[in-house]
Amino acid sequence: MKRSFYLFNPGIMERKDNTLKFTPVVVNEDNTEIKQQPRYIPIEDVAELYAFGSLRANSALFNFLGQKGIPVHFFDYYENYTGSFMPRESLLSGKALLAQTSAYQNKKKRVELARKFIQGAAWNMVMNLNYYNRRGKDLQGIIDTIKRLSGTLADAKAVDEIMGIEGNIRQAYYAAFDIILDDFNMGTRTKQPPENEVNAIISFGNMMCYTETLRAVHQTQLNPTISFLHTPGERRYSLCLDISEIFKPIIVDRVIFKVLNKHALSTSHFDKKLNKCLLNEKGKKIFVKAMEERYDETFRHRSLGRNISYKHLIKLECYKLLKDILGIEEYKPFKMYW
Repeated sequence: MKRSFYLFNPGIMERKDNTLKFTPVVVNEDNTEIKQQPRYIPIEDVAELYAFGSLRANSALFNFLGQKGIPVHFFDYYENYTGSFMPRESLLSGKALLAQTSAYQNKKKRVELARKFIQGAAWNMVMNLNYYNRRGKDLQGIIDTIKRLSGTLADAKAVDEIMGIEGNIRQAYYAAFDIILDDFNMGTRTKQPPENEVNAIISFGNMMCYTETLRAVHQTQLNPTISFLHTPGERRYSLCLDISEIFKPIIVDRVIFKVLNKHALSTSHFDKKLNKCLLNEKGKKIFVKAMEERYDETFRHRSLGRNISYKHLIKLECYKLLKDILGIEEYKPFKMYW
């Protein structure tokens, strides 16, 4: 079964027959390089690569990855997503592209889809809070606030209004983190750079969800650059930001609460410098493992009547959106029901 591979160390990636050869490289204080024992990865096992360290490769490798349909996602030293190598799209559809563009240009349609993304996200936030409220955390006031704000979405006439409501919903939601978490405090949400452990892990988890959504979008006929909630930009796959809003509460946030409250991560797994706080290599490995376990976790899907994984759920959401854009079936965002 194919899976994601995470490259935390700097190194050299090469093609070796039908295998990927990764050679980690350690740089000494005098800038001399020491090549370590290479690792061989069968190409049939690879779904995508995540490069967190400096990666050296040549065009032959990327030609090989392109032929096999394997994307590579790149991140800088501060764990910010910087871009992806995406294989040539094999599911191109002029009809789907025209329909998606038309939906974006239709103000009423765009507002309708943008509203549904936030309605789905808000519902899933409330379900998270209900879970912990039943377990003795006093969250009812925050739950009521989010429900009230979510109720105003129906009256929003423009995407900017929806984004404003979303900002207020998320502010209320993040206020619950200090109540849910036992030993960590979040305080104010800070991103670039994150200033404490909780902010660091939220940013890292959201980035993982974004790239997983990009993988799912790429497996459909949707164009990742044409979005409805977030403004399309020249240098980002903004549709992935739209869709990932629905899944951040039920995937990323659930993992955060689990690894912090069960002490899988501690302060020793973070590096603090000036006003920056980032996961260190050991911390990244622990969190990535927990995220992969969440992606692979299965539940019984009501509509399909069978068990599916959260990773497959994201792909299904992309197909639901595509059906709406093509006029086949109205889009309804995924909402947790347990």
